[in-house]
Amino acid sequence: MTTSTAKVSAAELRRRVREVEALQAKTRELAAGNVLAAREAAVKAALAKEEADVAAREAVAAALRLFGNDAELVAELLGVPAEELEREAKPVTAARAKEVIESLRARAERPRTRRPRTARAAATRSAAPAATVQHVAGEPGGGQVDAP
Repeated sequence: MTTSTAKVSAAELRRRVREVEALQAKTRELAAGNVLAAREAAVKAALAKEEADVAAREAVAAALRLFGNDAELVAELLGVPAEELEREAKPVTAARAKEVIESLRARAERPRTRRPRTARAAATRSAAPAATVQHVAGEPGGGQVDAP
């Protein structure tokens, strides 16, 4: 917006200054909100990562105990160096490893539930009907169109 400054009143200048200041304040509020949201997301991600790290360490400890502490065999099966597996399993207590093993055994003993097939899945498995051809008047080339 370009106007000569000689024609702008003092009241108009004050109004424009207030408008610019209000825009700056709103921008600062949005920036602060973005910072807070990003920090909150980072904290949640850090907590989730820590939980995943603990679960991974516990899984390694349980696997090593189940394989009779044969770190070389487990390392070969997983494609991970044995030293790394042992280092990951070290902070996990034997009691916690036993708890993880018991939960795995409980899961293994549970009967698997089978879901009945839905009508849609049964229809998909049946033979698909052959495509039909319809003639459409006014179409070039005879107007043949595949019908669903």
